[in-house]
Amino acid sequence: MSNPGNGIIVTVTSTGEATIPQEFRDKLHINTRGRVRFIENEEGEIVIQPVKRPSELRGALASEDEEEEKSATMELRDERDRDKQKDDEKLGLSKQDG
Repeated sequence: MSNPGNGIIVTVTSTGEATIPQEFRDKLHINTRGRVRFIENEEGEIVIQPVKRPSELRGALASEDEEEEKSATMELRDERDRDKQKDDEKLGLSKQDG
């Protein structure tokens, strides 16, 4: 590896392997045995992005909105309760009757 002042140059092996410099691995939080994605942007530049493991994604999609944090079971129960309430209303039953 060399650093001529305008970036870091690394060697690519005959099998296409190149070492990502430590400073970039640290900056991108790429751990040993990590994975990266190569993307070409609109300017034609190749961008390297870290790929998170499924275990790192756990909870990433969770919302701060309490309504969206319900388990699937709770969502189904709530939906059943709403359906029962609609059916009861159609039949003219109130909560006191049922």
